[in-house]
Amino acid sequence: MPFPSKTNREAILDAAVKQVEREGLAKLSLRSLASSLELAPNALYRYFANRAHLEAAIANEGASQLHATLVHAASEGDAEQAIRRVAQAYVDFARNNPALYSVLMTPMATWGEETSAHDEMWVFTVGLMGRLTGARQAPEAAVALWAFLHGIVTLGQAGVFGPQKPPAAFPYGLDAFLAGLPRFQA
Repeated sequence: MPFPSKTNREAILDAAVKQVEREGLAKLSLRSLASSLELAPNALYRYFANRAHLEAAIANEGASQLHATLVHAASEGDAEQAIRRVAQAYVDFARNNPALYSVLMTPMATWGEETSAHDEMWVFTVGLMGRLTGARQAPEAAVALWAFLHGIVTLGQAGVFGPQKPPAAFPYGLDAFLAGLPRFQA
């Protein structure tokens, strides 16, 4: 009779995400992760082939959490209101989960096959932008919105905002972005 497993993939991933949020990705340790789960380090390899595979799963989990946050933010109102709420939710997610957000910004080539949540988030974002721009220009508009939001997050994380560079640049930039979209519609 086989012994019941002491853990599962989800428990390991949850503990890994918590460790990354506490200590950052650079300090992710399979040994300390296994210890926190009261497992031998080799037990993790049953679920994750190596550290890179675990990092890819963490990135996918972060994308899944961000995607759920954005879908919830877009659940009411017209397209412009939904985009405004999604933009704020994106910035808030990055501020509240800086280490997890940082993992999301690792090169996708390192994610291996763990891209499903990122792909779902992309389809959602293109669909959302398509409500304002039409389907033909939605991918470009989605990348432009993402670039703007990532820039705001990165500047905030770097401590750039202050009296000379006010944080009100976020709503101002979003207003300018949304006001300019009709000029590019086909």
